[in-house]
Order: sequence, then structure tokens, then C-alpha cells
Amino acid sequence: MSRIGRAPIEIPSGVEIKVSDANLVTVKGPLGQLEEQISKDMKITIDGNQLLVERPTNNKLHRSLHGLSRTLIHNMVIGVTKGYEKALEIQGVGYRASKKGKVLDLQLGHSHPIEMEDPEGITVEVPNNTSIIVKGINKALVGNYAAKIRNWRKPEPYKGKGVRYVGEYVRRKEGKSGK
Repeated sequence: MSRIGRAPIEIPSGVEIKVSDANLVTVKGPLGQLEEQISKDMKITIDGNQLLVERPTNNKLHRSLHGLSRTLIHNMVIGVTKGYEKALEIQGVGYRASKKGKVLDLQLGHSHPIEMEDPEGITVEVPNNTSIIVKGINKALVGNYAAKIRNWRKPEPYKGKGVRYVGEYVRRKEGKSGK
């Protein structure tokens, strides 16, 4: 049995979960509403304030879908109650970020400023010019948008300049040794 898949999902108060016949799971909570299409093979049952995901057989496909389905639903429940956030920090002389309405303006050493408009369901905060916080209720969208921001200037190993996640370790290399 999948250890992740067989764990029940606790449904907190204020969260409403609906499962259609085609396994379209809709989770509605205080922060918003999320929908996810779960494989039709998985059996989803709601028992009181717990949700269980069960698999029909023990073949490899059903075993892999079991844990995935449970995790996707669990992430939706957390998203509509607490939300998700990714924090990024910018290091480097002259590198900075600012916010103009719904547009994130990045100065990362390119010949032009990089302007990124916030996607639907994502909010970006810039508390100071070297930190960025990406927030939203969909875990995949938050992580994807934070990765897009980071890809504009990944941290380099010699001076450590670039955009990195808060707490990310950048392995440093020694430069040329002059004789």
C-alpha cells in the first residue's frame, strides 16, 4: 500500500469538497476555490470530516496514481485554507526589484528591465528591493511563477550573484589562481 495514498485527508471547518461522477474534485474554502481532475480509476470517498483515496488494483499505474491523487487533493485543501508562498532574494550590485501595479520590474544586469505581469490567482509582494514574495492558493502556479522569476538570473557559483530562493544554498567555486 502507498503510505501517502492511504493517509486520510482531514477536512477543516469552512472547507467544502465536492466530487463529481467523473472525479472532478472541487475544493472551496475561505481563500478561494480550486478544481482538479483526478484519474477516473481512483475511488474518492468523503466520510464525515475525512476524505479517503482508494485504488482498485495493485498494478504499477494505480499504485503511482494513488499517492499522486491524494497529494493533489491535500494541496488544494491547504491552498484554500492557508495558501502558499515562495520567497526569493536578489544578490548582486545593481540588482533590484520593484512593483508597479500588477507588474514586477526586475533589474538583473541585462541591458533592459524585465517586466513580468502577475498571472491570474498569483500576487507578488516586494517588501524591499532585494526580496520578492510570490503568494497564491495553487501550489503548482506559485512554484512555477517563482521558478520563472529565478530563471532570469540564476545564482552563479563564483560571486553568488543572481536570484535565489530564501535559504537556498549556492555552492561556491574558487576563481582563477594567478601566478
